Amino acid sequence: MFEFLFKRPGDKPDEVPAGQGAQQDPPAGPASSQRALQAEQVKALAGDEAAAVEFILHSEFSELRLAAAEHVHSPGQLERVHAAIRNTDRRVAKLMQSRLDAIRHHEAELARGRACIEQAEALLKDDKLTPNHVAELDRKWSVISAPQLSEQFASVRGALAQRLEQQVRLQRSVLDSVTALRQLGGAGLPAGELAQRLEQMAQAHAAALAAPEHGSLPRHLLREFDSEHARLTASLAALEQGQSAAAARASALAEWQAGEPASLNAETLKKTWQQLAPLPDAEEAARLQQQFDALLATLPQVERKPKARPAQERPAAPQPPGQHFLDTLDAMEAALQQGSLASAAEMDKALKDGKGARLTPALSERLAHARAELKRLSDWARWGGNVSREELIKAVEQLPVQKLAMSELAKKVGSMRERWKALDTLSGAAPKSLWERFDAACGAAYAPAAAHFKHLADERHTNAAKAQALVAEAASAAAALDGAQDVDWKQLAASVQHLRLAWMHLGAIDRKEKKRLDHEFTAALNVLQAPLEQRRKAEVAEREELIEQAAALDARERHALDTLRSLQERWQEHARALPLERKAEQALWQRFRAACDAVFAKRKESAHAADAERRTHEQAKEALCARLEAAAPGVDAAGAGKLLREAASEWHAIGAVPRAHEARLEKRYHAAVAALQHQADTARRNAGLAQAGALRDKLRLCQEIEAALARLDDQQGATEDWDARWAALPALSQEYEQVLHARFTAARNAFGDGREAYARLLEENRPKLLHDTLRLEIAAGVDSGSEFARERLKLQVEALQSSLKSGQKPLTQGAQFLQLCAMPALADARTASRIEQLFTRIAREGK
Repeated sequence: MFEFLFKRPGDKPDEVPAGQGAQQDPPAGPASSQRALQAEQVKALAGDEAAAVEFILHSEFSELRLAAAEHVHSPGQLERVHAAIRNTDRRVAKLMQSRLDAIRHHEAELARGRACIEQAEALLKDDKLTPNHVAELDRKWSVISAPQLSEQFASVRGALAQRLEQQVRLQRSVLDSVTALRQLGGAGLPAGELAQRLEQMAQAHAAALAAPEHGSLPRHLLREFDSEHARLTASLAALEQGQSAAAARASALAEWQAGEPASLNAETLKKTWQQLAPLPDAEEAARLQQQFDALLATLPQVERKPKARPAQERPAAPQPPGQHFLDTLDAMEAALQQGSLASAAEMDKALKDGKGARLTPALSERLAHARAELKRLSDWARWGGNVSREELIKAVEQLPVQKLAMSELAKKVGSMRERWKALDTLSGAAPKSLWERFDAACGAAYAPAAAHFKHLADERHTNAAKAQALVAEAASAAAALDGAQDVDWKQLAASVQHLRLAWMHLGAIDRKEKKRLDHEFTAALNVLQAPLEQRRKAEVAEREELIEQAAALDARERHALDTLRSLQERWQEHARALPLERKAEQALWQRFRAACDAVFAKRKESAHAADAERRTHEQAKEALCARLEAAAPGVDAAGAGKLLREAASEWHAIGAVPRAHEARLEKRYHAAVAALQHQADTARRNAGLAQAGALRDKLRLCQEIEAALARLDDQQGATEDWDARWAALPALSQEYEQVLHARFTAARNAFGDGREAYARLLEENRPKLLHDTLRLEIAAGVDSGSEFARERLKLQVEALQSSLKSGQKPLTQGAQFLQLCAMPALADARTASRIEQLFTRIAREGK
């Protein structure tokens, strides 16, 4: 009933005794077979993504899950695996996340590429395509990685390039047309050829305006072409009129020269000649005038007799002209020759004031010719002035539709009025109708500018009021700062910055008030800035100290990163408490960041060195594992123990390995150690079984020789060669060999005189042998049989009481069994079998 006190955990009642059955190794565990089966499933996946996903979700082996993850590529399956495995398998989750990120990046690049292509197509449809738009498009495409869309973008980009090339050619053609028009003005072409060339250029310009890319033509280029074309058209009209006038004068001269001189009247010819249209070409006019003067010289002169006047009404005899008159006449002719009508008119007025001079016929002819030329040129100037005024009126009437800037519009209107005044000086006063048209056109064109300038004046007054309010705000802030104990420096800096920006964005102010307001605002702002600048100097010193501390950090220290993070947090606190000037803030931040980057760089270098060292450690551990795996098959128990001790010492002496490979190496090492330990245990168990067999044989030999001694009438035992039989048996361990050899020697020496005494000893020790055997069976948990149940129970109670009273530690089962083997006693077959079964149990448990 007290058997439970002597039962050991794991003991089974049906264990087979030594020698009654062959020992078998335990079967392989189910995990290894399951792993091999799932490894075959991974090999059979062959790109089946759905099967791979199901395998990953249901497999318990991380390496096999990682191998199966190589077959998963679609976004939906990647999302499914990542959501299910992200908290259980970091490597598979990281692989899924990296592939999802790559897919999302690729899709984002495609979306950006399509947006870029859509923009290119929109630019292709835009009438006002500009090169900067295409350049911006190229810049966007240059940072996009979408090879699938390259061909589509290249086609659209080629169409854009063709449009830009067409724009360049069109602008070049219009620019060449403007240059050709300018060259036509000084080419001196006949009227017909000039009209033909102008018509051709007008047609080419109309074709350019009708071209698809006409929207890209610069407006100033079109205005220059129109103005040049209008000027040449006006000069063409004047040239045609001059040619018709020259033809009329030439035909009149030819008709007069063909007639009879006697039938011609000089006065009539002069009147007719003066009534003809003047010539614009002075050389042509002088040539025809010389021919006309030559014709007049051939005609007979009619002498007119002056009417008789009363004596009292006759004027005094005229005096001959003086040198001043001659100089004035020369100056008048020179002015006419140079085309200076104003100077010529002044000279003519001076000549008219000088009355009373008697002129010779030659001087009279010169004066009449000069005045006729002055009248002709004045008439032409008046006509040309009216034409120019008409063009000027048209130009002023076109100003409102040109959408010029207001300042440029005001300058244009002012320049137009100045040109009108200049025309009044050069070509005489204009007709009243032209002046009214011009003045009305100038007023209408200048009206938007007048409204704009009035609006600007109102804005200046408003800005002055805003400036005064800012001055008051600055003065109020300065008064609040005076005497304040706790100053919010950040708020003060923000107020100063706000005042500065508001003052910078005020806009225009009248110059009279601007100087006063600037002085008042600067004075108020200086009051605010003085303590702020002092505080900023202290803040700069603190930032400098933080930079020095960051630069002085040793990157190899363990807490260097923590210290650096605390410095960065302090920097952020200072930056939030009081921002410095942007330039100073940026310069200090760059220095602080450089110091932090230097620490991180050194840490990175140390990390690289540590990584290299970890890789070296990994190689050393890999070599150690390989050595253990290679030594496992043929190692004995003693060699296995030594190798395991050396491997454990070497394994712990090797440093850390990369964290990603640490679990794999630990698993491999423990697997190799387990294999080697298993091999050592197997060798030790086999050696133990061999020792148990040898001990059984020698114990049986001792029992046999003792049984022969007990049989006193048996003489055969004395003559048998017991030593040969002992020598034929294998040796035991030292302690068992000594004990059994001493027992065997004592029995062998007992043959002779001491045989009877030794036989009595053997018989006397029989009960003690049975008692010790039963006690060992109780201790080892071996069944003794039903016939020994009472004695077994009694011994169990006695052993329990003895252990409770004495408190001494009992002998081990091995020591007790050694004492049992050393005891010479007779044993029957049943007792011998019990002793062998007991030793088998003790040898198996290694006790």
